[in-house]
Amino acid sequence: MMPTKIALVGIGEIARNQHDPSIRNSDAWELAATVSRSGSLKGVEAFTDMDAMLAARPDISVISLCLPPVPRFDYAKKAIAAGRHVMLEKPPGATLAEVHALQRLADDAGVVLFATWHSRMAKGVAAAKAFLSDKQIDNVHIDWQESVRKWHPGQTWIAQPGGMGVMDPGINALSIMTEVLPMAVHLTGATLRFPENWDTPIMADLTFTQDVTASFDWTREKDEQWEIHITAGSDQVTLIEGGNRCLINGEETSQTALDEYPALYARMSDLLANGTSDVDLSPMVHVSDAFTLGKRINIPAFDF
Repeated sequence: MMPTKIALVGIGEIARNQHDPSIRNSDAWELAATVSRSGSLKGVEAFTDMDAMLAARPDISVISLCLPPVPRFDYAKKAIAAGRHVMLEKPPGATLAEVHALQRLADDAGVVLFATWHSRMAKGVAAAKAFLSDKQIDNVHIDWQESVRKWHPGQTWIAQPGGMGVMDPGINALSIMTEVLPMAVHLTGATLRFPENWDTPIMADLTFTQDVTASFDWTREKDEQWEIHITAGSDQVTLIEGGNRCLINGEETSQTALDEYPALYARMSDLLANGTSDVDLSPMVHVSDAFTLGKRINIPAFDF
């Protein structure tokens, strides 16, 4: 079978470090073009304009959008109008309404739309989901705490409207939570801390139904942690290292074979084969609810 030709749009750190190698190391895909105002990838035809790429390369059937969420809608809309299938880096858009609009457009055009959540593909998530599928959950606590200076140096868009702030990594935790829990929960309260020079929060504490809580912190310079602790009766399930390790009652479980981003592209291949879309917005709903219900606390400026 011939590989599917794909274009990467938005050539930043995540495209270079995750998307590019995941595509090139798969026999199912051919990285045929990039679109970026300034970035490019070695050996790949580069465009600086989305319209020009779509016109010049009708042979490219899939577009993977890796640029920040605020401008992403217009690019996705153009790709769908041109009859191309679309992958959306997380979060899938700046607002829920625009992603719903993209879903309607994709359905009308008969193309596949995939709202990706890379952390759901972490190697320990499937084991946690399988074990918890028939369990009664007593409580859950999430600690997602890291250094924005380490992971996003100079990326000031994350502190601007639509950038989501600490909810950008926090939504990864929420994507795992909504994948592994056997029941639905909804937000009941939140406290959001905004640096005086940010339009987005840098810390967040969330409370959900079913005794589920979460703490997100983007100022953690040392001892970073990405953990989810779940109690179900006498059982304890712990996801650590961003979901890549699952401990059940202290014992290490088996892991899935593929890393997160290769698994996303394998999933996209399956969706194309079946002609179906995958647009689960439940993690984004929780973030939207946090901005609606959250109590705002102003803190001193934070530069990165």
